Amino acid sequence: MSRRVLRKVVGRGKEKVDFPESDENLTLDEKEVLDWTRLPDDTVIAIFSCLNYRDRASLSSTCQTWRTLGRSPCLWQVLDLRPHKCDAAAASSLASRCENLRKLRFRDPESADAIINLQAKNLRELSVECGRKMTDATLCALAARHEALECLQIGGYFLRMSRRISSDAVKATAICCPQLRKLRISGIWELEVDATAINALAKNCPNLTDIGFINCRKVDETALGNVASVRFLSVAWTTNIKWNLVAQQWSKLPHLIGLDVSGTDIPPNNVSGLFSSSFSLKVLCALNCPALEEDATFVSNNNREGKVLLAVFTDILKGVAKLFTDTPKNDRNIFLHWRNSKKDKILGEILNWLEWIICNGLLRVSACNPPSFDNFWLKQGTTLLLSFLQSAQEEVQERAATALATFVAIYDDNFSIDTERAEAVIQDDGIRLLLNLAQSWQEGLQSEAAKAIASLSLNAKAAKAVVELGGIRTLANLARSVNRLVAEEAAGALWNLSFREELKCAIDEAFGVKALVDLIYQWSRSTGADDKCSIEFASMGGVHALVMLTRSCEVGRVQEQAARALTNLAAHWDTNGHDSAVGQEAGALDALVQLTRSRHDGVRKEAAGALWNLSYDHRNREEIAAAGGVEALVALANSCSNASPDLQLRAAGALWGLSESEAYSDSQCGILLFGFVQVLVNMVVNFKQTQLLSPLRRKLFISIYRSVSVHD
Repeated sequence: MSRRVLRKVVGRGKEKVDFPESDENLTLDEKEVLDWTRLPDDTVIAIFSCLNYRDRASLSSTCQTWRTLGRSPCLWQVLDLRPHKCDAAAASSLASRCENLRKLRFRDPESADAIINLQAKNLRELSVECGRKMTDATLCALAARHEALECLQIGGYFLRMSRRISSDAVKATAICCPQLRKLRISGIWELEVDATAINALAKNCPNLTDIGFINCRKVDETALGNVASVRFLSVAWTTNIKWNLVAQQWSKLPHLIGLDVSGTDIPPNNVSGLFSSSFSLKVLCALNCPALEEDATFVSNNNREGKVLLAVFTDILKGVAKLFTDTPKNDRNIFLHWRNSKKDKILGEILNWLEWIICNGLLRVSACNPPSFDNFWLKQGTTLLLSFLQSAQEEVQERAATALATFVAIYDDNFSIDTERAEAVIQDDGIRLLLNLAQSWQEGLQSEAAKAIASLSLNAKAAKAVVELGGIRTLANLARSVNRLVAEEAAGALWNLSFREELKCAIDEAFGVKALVDLIYQWSRSTGADDKCSIEFASMGGVHALVMLTRSCEVGRVQEQAARALTNLAAHWDTNGHDSAVGQEAGALDALVQLTRSRHDGVRKEAAGALWNLSYDHRNREEIAAAGGVEALVALANSCSNASPDLQLRAAGALWGLSESEAYSDSQCGILLFGFVQVLVNMVVNFKQTQLLSPLRRKLFISIYRSVSVHD
């Protein structure tokens, strides 16, 4: 951009500031406030391009000019719907913007049927992660609707795909999408890709150069030899391959450059056979192939017929460097060197493919964490993953971040992380790279980067690095995200950092505490997961954290949010047979009683609401009375006659709950002793809000009856 957008921030716009540069279109009005509507169109579009879809929609709604600019085709060439639920209505509302859509990613199974309504006839790339609910019919419909598809990826890491996808869907895709260049199917572990489907690909898709049948049950080895156009082939983690047929059939492929057999049982003699018989093959990736790794003779043999073998026992980065005509001096940064240099088209295709398949392989290996990889992670695995964080491919970046979160973890009774691996990440500047990803506008990158930071933050040195690089503020911002997955991962990272006393002040200064409290309240109203979230939050010590917050923090807004969170948690007092964890937490009831005396109406309202919810548990009623709750609630009721109806209702409701016992109780006695009967009567007479009049009066009358009848 040649223009510079300047914003005046001194003295709330009241002090005059001299700008060394300005654009004649960017003028200040009489109040010296910048008129954003006069920004050049290209500047506005550049701003839009840095925002996520929700923020783009919000910004577009500000004026007619920006609404028009927000529909610019360049902003709607890529659409990632994975964080969103896309039903037919949502798809229809997006349809007018998607005429020029070229790349689409989605995950929600309900989105598959709705995607057709987008009317994206020019779609070139489609990535589907729909788990077990994807069917042949749905996949065929997607293929038939988008005949211009060049790239189709089905499945994802750690994802068991549907059993209802068969070779018939592969065959239909081949017929419907003749321009297909890349087809990757992953995780359909019962899929058997037969000769009919593969031959359909060979016949109908002459431009098909990249094929991946990953983690499937079986593929027809002989038929794959008929796809003459293929240049990159992956059968990683696919079982039941007849390796004695592979060298004979695949060596005939005239353009085959890269082959990925990671996670398979390929024997050493077949690898040697492929190297000797295939003239076009340049690189073979064989991560986590036990038959190769256990053969000492094969491991020590450096004669690869001029081919590059990438395995746990080879130097992968040095092997990749051999693909360059002019070998770089520093092969540790070989991928970065290639990205920063003038790229050869063929070499670029090879390295893009290698980034994807190596990163995918490392992610899968990190999940099972075999002992044979212990030295590999320290010597080159960490360096590879950190290099992939800087990839130009978003999917590679996401998977690298996920792998970093996974490979450092030790899954035992006490969840911890591997110190050596964590420190290897720190030494290679991994924390900074992850924080850079966390600041991206792509929510997929935000989520995976926050997950990796959360895992690494269990290490003291990593936690310190996060703080020193300003990571707490970044995480606090992510914790406010409207994307639940992003917010949860960021909250987890802040949670792990909060275990260290020396970092608590830094978290507070960066508004991390408020972000966590806001997060609890923000998601407490979500449908379908309240009970589960409440139990999990309580089991992780969240109630204790909130109680400590209400007792130690004097900021009214934070106290209000913390009390509101306790109110929501207390609302699930009989969830799945579990009694409320709030009432059982030491000091919780005392803290709530104290909050009813706050000078802030919002704090008093939330505290009374929490006590109201807790009073449904008979064990809590007498504890509240013993903590001075009756006296405090009587005083609150006396003082709130002119307050909001909601505050009056909660104060009365709490006392109504305390008077619920059928037998004589200290709480009922306390109501009489503190003269609250007269207060109840006055509230019945004076309460004017018609919309709440009936339920409030009923509760007040019941409270009077219960409190008085036991002493008649």
